[in-house]
Parts: sequence; C-alpha cells; structure tokens
Amino acid sequence: MTAGPLRIGNASGFYGDRFDALREMLTGGPLDVVTGDYLAELTMLILGRDRLKNPAGGYARTFLGQLEECLGLAHERNVRIVTNAGGLNPAGLADAVRESADRLGIPVRVAHVEGDDLTGSFSRDPGTGRPTAPPAGLLAAHAYLGGHGIAACLREGADIVVTGRVTDAALVAGPALAHFGWGPAEYDRLAGAVVAGHVLECGAQATGGNYAFFTAHSPELLRRPGFPLAELHEDGSSVITKHEGTGGVVDVGTVTAQLLYETAGARYAGPDVTARLDSVRLSQEGPDRVRIEGVRGEAPPPALKVGLNRLGGFRNEVAFVLTGLDVEAKAALVRAQMEAALDAAGCRPAHVRWELARTDRPDAPTEETASALLRLVVRDPAEETVGRALSGAAIELALASYPGFHVVAPPGKGSPYGVFESAYVPRDGVDHAAVLHDGRRIAVDPAGDTRVLEEVPEPRLPQPPVPGPTRRAPLGLVAGARSGDKGGDANVGVWVCTEEAWRWLAHTLTVDRFRELLPETAGLNVVRHVLPNLRALNFVVEGILGEGVAAQARFDPQAKGLGEWLRARHLDLPEALL
Repeated sequence: MTAGPLRIGNASGFYGDRFDALREMLTGGPLDVVTGDYLAELTMLILGRDRLKNPAGGYARTFLGQLEECLGLAHERNVRIVTNAGGLNPAGLADAVRESADRLGIPVRVAHVEGDDLTGSFSRDPGTGRPTAPPAGLLAAHAYLGGHGIAACLREGADIVVTGRVTDAALVAGPALAHFGWGPAEYDRLAGAVVAGHVLECGAQATGGNYAFFTAHSPELLRRPGFPLAELHEDGSSVITKHEGTGGVVDVGTVTAQLLYETAGARYAGPDVTARLDSVRLSQEGPDRVRIEGVRGEAPPPALKVGLNRLGGFRNEVAFVLTGLDVEAKAALVRAQMEAALDAAGCRPAHVRWELARTDRPDAPTEETASALLRLVVRDPAEETVGRALSGAAIELALASYPGFHVVAPPGKGSPYGVFESAYVPRDGVDHAAVLHDGRRIAVDPAGDTRVLEEVPEPRLPQPPVPGPTRRAPLGLVAGARSGDKGGDANVGVWVCTEEAWRWLAHTLTVDRFRELLPETAGLNVVRHVLPNLRALNFVVEGILGEGVAAQARFDPQAKGLGEWLRARHLDLPEALL
C-alpha cells in the first residue's frame, strides 16, 4: 500500500531565526514533521567557542526555549520534530529536551544521531592512530552526515530527533526515508527529497525573503513571509507551499532562487545521493504552490565532507569618516600616518586591508551623505598586535590628521576570528549511529554504492537571439540573482523567467563578461555552470572570501550582496526584453 504524501515544514533557517516560527508552523495547518536548521559554518565556530567555556554546552539553546512553548502543541497534533540544533553536543541537547519534557509532564520519546564529531580523529596520526597535536587552533571537526540516522530514529518511534552536523537537506531526506520505506539505492526518490530539503532549509528565503524581484509584490505581502513546507510524494516529487493565510509568496522564481543558493554545478553531492540539479523541473501548480519533479539521482561520492573550524588569530578594525572635499587626499594622508605609526611601534599586523567606500555625494544635503568611509581591517596571530597598538595609533591622530577627523566607533581590543576549511574522509571512517529514547544504539551502515564526483559536460546552449536594438541598463531589469558562501568561495546564481531572455543570458553572461561586471573577481578563478531547465547560470568564484565568513576578510563576508551588485551593473540589454 502506497504511503500518502508527507507534509514537512521548516521553522528555522539559521541560529537566530524568528523565535515564534515553530508555533506558527504547528498552529498554521496540518503537518507530519517540522524541521529546524540551526547550523552554518559560522555557527559551528560559535558553538565551538561556547563549548570551550562550558563542556556541557555546544548546542543551540534557542531551540530549548522554542520547545518549552510548543512541545505540548506538537504532542497534541502528533507532529514529529527533527532538528540539527544539537550542534557539537546532540546528546547534551537530547538530555535537556527530556528534562524539559519531564518538567512539563509531556510524554515524548527523544532520540539523537551521533558520529559526526571527528575532532579526536583529526588529532591522531593517520598511519599509527596515536594521539598527536591537533591542527593549530582546532575547535571542531565534523563530518556532514546524511538522513539514514534520522530515519532509524523515526522508525523506532522517536517523537523528537536531535542531530549534530548533518547536511541541511538530510532533515527532510531522513523523514522521507522513514515514511516511504525507500531503500538506500533509490536514488531518484532520494534526490527528489534532497532537492525539496534544499528549498526548505533556509526558511523564508523560499517564500519571498531576500528575493531579487521583491518589488513585483506588495510590501504588505513580503513584510512577514511565512515559512515553507513541502508535500513530498512517494515517487520523490514534491510541492513547495506554505500555510494558508501566512505572508510571502511561493512561485517558480522564489523556488529557483533558493535552488541556486550555495550550490555549484549540475551534480549536487551529499552523503545519501548526488542530486542532478540539471534534471529539476519546476511548474506553478496554483497560488503559492510550485511542483518539483523529474529529479534524477546518482550514487553518492565515496568520501564524506568534513568541516574544520579553528581559531585563526585576532582581528580589529577602524572606520575613518572622510567628509566633504578632497576625500582621496584625506584617505591617503591618514593611511600614510597609520602605516608609519604601526611600523614605528614594531607591531605591524600580518594582514592589513584598506578599503575606501565612496558613499559621499557632491553638494550633499546632510553631513552623512557628504561622507565617505575608509575602513582599515587588520589580522594577526597575536592579540596585542591588533589591539592596543592599533587603537592607540588611531586615537593619537585625533588632532593631527585630516580636517574633520573622526571614526565611526573607537577601536577596541582585538577579537578572535575563525577559519573554516574542508577535508574529506572515507565513508566508513565515521561511526554514524542512531541513539534511541531507550538507550539502544543502532549502527547506520554507509551506502554500498558510490560514484566518484565528476563535472557534467556543458549542455548545448539555445540558439542565440536575433540581434536587435539595445539599451544600456542594469542586468537586474531582466535577471534575478542570489549569492552565498561556501568556505572561502562564493556562488552567484543568475536566472531569467522566459525562454527569450534565456537565449540572451546563456550567450551574453560568459565568465569574461562576469569578471568585467564584477572587477573584484578579475584575478580569481571563476567557473560557470549551465542549468537550462532552470534557465539559470551558476558562477562559482574561488577564494573571494579568503578563509571564510568567520575570518571577515571582506566587506560582505558571506557574499550575500554579490548577486545584487551584479544585477546593478549596466550592460547592453535587448529592448525586446525590457
């Protein structure tokens, strides 16, 4: 007998997301499962520092507060909860949830998934297995697990499943595996669940949040977008929607934008399956209903990704305000003064970055709009090098530098920054396990088949459009974009809404044109991936974020605005598209 559709809603896209979203999802309409995604590369670093202060910590405490309010609702409605809020300590969070449930008098079965923590393994010699000094500053090393551990917990009757580092999409793939009884080699079905999970994982980004074409909708509609849910079917297809009466919008555009977020090529690899993004077909089924179908899957890669989070050193910054005339000359003066002061003190930081943001306007009506910002960012392994020496050098210039000298805020002590790196381990190098509510432990075997990840040959491009009159205008008048970070790299997904626009975009936005429009990428390796079914191009810019978001090496450390910068750039657009 075929199982009915599985309704999975998401109530968190990051650690710090809307607190009342869990209650909204539980009360807004019928659900079978509600998920919560709390982990990102930066979050793992934050939790790692928390655990240094308190070994019993290391998990997202916000989730406990949300659960205190909503555990009774979930129990009454028979809705299961699956979350990666366990962070670095899923067993600790599971225990805390049990204590909360006992205090509230609500009978729930809490299970957790473990095996992702490889911090100890990265402190051992790979040849002998003996302990060694860990990589400098290592806080955490965690493998990205899949959904099979979650599925094992649910099959054994868990009401709440807490995980550590799993892939974001595993929060949906796990319940789907348990509900439909899929085998580990049913790759097309699994790939469909992974694609649905990727759409849900960032919460309101699938319902109009951070959406390039937001001005096409009323401000009232987007003021408070609801959270998304997926109606997942046994064949792996799904419908992305939201609870009736909630804000936001679900259309092919919002789903396309989220599909392109933090992805790269046509093969989207995970621990359970490699989903082929070039096979995804989207269609508007009705108001706020987008069907995803046709997704094909392949065996997963033979290795698991491991995220390494370590302390990279200390950083500090000063933002000098340059008002009125001679902005370039003022910037040159204070820069020369600061450089000389640091050299004279004998404490020049290892990394020094200057950036002048010309936010000023000529003949400005307010002082703020007459001002530019000169930002100095320094990083060094030693805290004292970026601390008092830097702040002293800046403050001592208060009466001895350019006219109108002042800073946005006084520089303080140096603050620690983190570095994210990726590593890979064999699939059998982790002890993936489901730890049940009654203490039993179920080992989760790695998938039998694997396939080495390879790039897909570039698909055939559509016929170029017939030349016609053009107008110089911003790319964003015809194309949407969404960008994000993966370690030190960034991706920029660009899509259009019509076949005519796709014919133009596919032939116009080459890697060379991309570099021309975004000069900061000129010296970096840029790879273009073509996704015709989505009428989209996905550009991966390698190294633009340095050592990752936690290092804060760039003005926009997560590349959130990179796509919008691209959309704001001018080029010759066919008038037929405008």
